[in-house]
Amino acid sequence: MSVLGVGPDLDTERAEGAAAALRSTSAVRERAQQLLRRARDGESRWFSVDDDALQTAAAEVADVTTARYPDLSIPFHSRWRHFEAGGVDRWAELDARLAGLDAPARARAMIDLAVVSVLLDAGAGPDWQYHEEPSGQSFTRSEGLGVASWHAFLGGLFSSDAAHPLRVDAAGLHALSADRLAEAFQVGPANPLVGLEGRMLVLRRLGEALDAQPEVFGPQGRPGGLFDVLVQPGADLPGATVAAHDILSQLLLTLSGIWPAGNAIGTHLLGDCWRHEAVRGPGLTDGWMPFHKLSQWLSYSLLEPFQWVGVQVVGLDALTGLPEYRNGGLLLDTGVLRLLDPAWAARSWTVDDEVVVEWRALTVALLDELAPLVRARLGVDADRMPLACVLEGGTWAAGRALAQRARGGLPPLSIVSDGTVF
Repeated sequence: MSVLGVGPDLDTERAEGAAAALRSTSAVRERAQQLLRRARDGESRWFSVDDDALQTAAAEVADVTTARYPDLSIPFHSRWRHFEAGGVDRWAELDARLAGLDAPARARAMIDLAVVSVLLDAGAGPDWQYHEEPSGQSFTRSEGLGVASWHAFLGGLFSSDAAHPLRVDAAGLHALSADRLAEAFQVGPANPLVGLEGRMLVLRRLGEALDAQPEVFGPQGRPGGLFDVLVQPGADLPGATVAAHDILSQLLLTLSGIWPAGNAIGTHLLGDCWRHEAVRGPGLTDGWMPFHKLSQWLSYSLLEPFQWVGVQVVGLDALTGLPEYRNGGLLLDTGVLRLLDPAWAARSWTVDDEVVVEWRALTVALLDELAPLVRARLGVDADRMPLACVLEGGTWAAGRALAQRARGGLPPLSIVSDGTVF
């Protein structure tokens, strides 16, 4: 069926243009700010906003930041922090095993690891843990998922070539079974992991996307092919540059189809992009609120692999704060956001419910306002403490700490997750 009575070619062109317009952080920010202005005007069906409480939230974040990083030498918020869980120097082992490779090959391996680990990183649920034999430690939630995926990668779980275990390739993902993934993550009746099937579906779709785009991911279908697309072959290392948003754009262009949500304009899959009746935009973008949370989390997690081989990453603050339940929980638990009906906190919601879409949008917009307040309390500027470091210092850890104090770690809103958004 054609749109507005125009022909199918023009319909396809419009749908493609609309999907492309939603694949940018400028669209995320502009639409999130729409919903924040509306909530401040008292027009939200779900939330009120207390601007005075932003200083309370900033104080919580500043206190947590100085406790975690007393010298304010704060790394980026990324998957690599979870690989450091328990104070174990896991990086040294990987670095030693990659030592014989040139810089691009090392970068490809690190990108492979970051991509597959981030795609496996969603809410684990309260009852799952991973026991790491070498350290004798057990880890839960994001740290546990990070450590488990680290060992799965080093063990060659995602590679099709036993002689080259330190990689992720399409054939390896095609051959991966849910049983093998469950075994690697120590999942069983007494150790249940939320959303295992959803994670497995994303990995299968990742394999299909890698296979279908050899011009990006190479003949073996490796996520690390992104390095060669974003850094000109033969570029001097160190000395090359890449923009943070270019990393995100490439991920959204090539991997949007892996998300099982099914949100689409025409045949163009949108990924982490949801309907909200109050969001305005031109043409076919009207009513859509984009987030691209996992894609942005992945972008943050790819900054260091580029930097570690000498590529300068610029434009860090083009990426947004992450709209997930730790950052969003910080805003609810400090009173910046209040549910218009407190009884909603006792209900379970799905990711496409309007209250969840709006909560996530308000989180994005308010993190942009919170960041300068945190910097002011710590006496640093945005050059020293970009948003990626505010998140790490930071908002995520403060949200987790508040949730632990208030509800034993549970978020303030209960979201039914398939393991592919939260």
